[in-house]
Amino acid sequence: MNCPPLTMHDCLQPGWRVSSRVRALVTTRSGGVSLPPYGRIVDGAQAPGGLNLGLRTDDEPSHVEENRARLRALVGVQPAWLHQVHGDTVVRADAVLDAGGSPHADASMTDRPGAACVVMVADCMPVLLADEAGRAVGAAHAGWRGLVAGIVEKTARQVAALAGAQTQTLHAYLGPAIGPRAFEVGDDVRDAFMAAAEGAERAPTSDAFAPRGQTQGKYLADLYALARLRLARHGIVQVTGGDACTVTQADRFYSYRRDRVTGRMAALIWLDQ
Repeated sequence: MNCPPLTMHDCLQPGWRVSSRVRALVTTRSGGVSLPPYGRIVDGAQAPGGLNLGLRTDDEPSHVEENRARLRALVGVQPAWLHQVHGDTVVRADAVLDAGGSPHADASMTDRPGAACVVMVADCMPVLLADEAGRAVGAAHAGWRGLVAGIVEKTARQVAALAGAQTQTLHAYLGPAIGPRAFEVGDDVRDAFMAAAEGAERAPTSDAFAPRGQTQGKYLADLYALARLRLARHGIVQVTGGDACTVTQADRFYSYRRDRVTGRMAALIWLDQ
C-alpha cells in the first residue's frame, strides 16, 4: 500500500513556552496505512492512509501496528500505552515501559528522558502538562467523567511532585476534543460538574453549559472551559490549545460521536536528554 509517510506536518504541537527538553505532539487522522472507515480525508472523502492508533477498534491489527511503528519512528521514543477506562488512575510512564503491557489508567507522568506519556482520544480531551523547567511531564485522558473526577488535577499534582515544584509552575496544553458547539449533554453531566464546583467556580461552571435551544434538560458543554477551571484551582494559568473540535473538523480528526466506527488519535509528551 503506497501511503504517504507520517511527518510532523500531520501533527499538532503545543505553542507553549517551556524548556526545550519538553517534546509533545498530537496526531491527526493522516500519516498511516489504515483503510476507510479509519482512513484519512482526501477531497472530502475517506481514502487509505489513516493513522488509527487504537488496537481496541475493529481496524485491521496489522495496520494499527504499522501506524504505531510509524509514530515511534517519528518521535524516536517509546510510548507507554494505557488501557483507558474513563477513571482517575495516574501511573508512571517509565514504570509502564519497564513492566510491559498496558495498565488500566487514564493518565501518566514521568521524569525519565525517553519515556513518552501517551493518551488516545477521539472526542475526549487530551491534557498535556509540563514543568516549565523541563523536569517532569504528564498526559491525561479527560472525557467528562475523568474531568469531573479530578484526573487533570491529580495528574498535575503528581507532575509537580516529580519536578520538585508547585503546580503553579506547570504549563498545560488542551488538545483537540469535542467542541462547545457539538457536545450535547443532559442534566446528569451538568449536575455532576456543579456538585464538584468550589465556591467561585460555580458561576463559570454553570456558564460552561449553554441551554440547547428550547429542549429542556439539554445543554452544549464546553469541556475546554471546564478544564481551565480545574487547572486554575491549582494555580495553573499558563494554558494553550483548546481551539479545535474533533466533531466538526472531520478532515483532521477522528470522532466517535460523529462516526461511531472510527479511529483513535494519540497525544504524547516526553523529555529529551
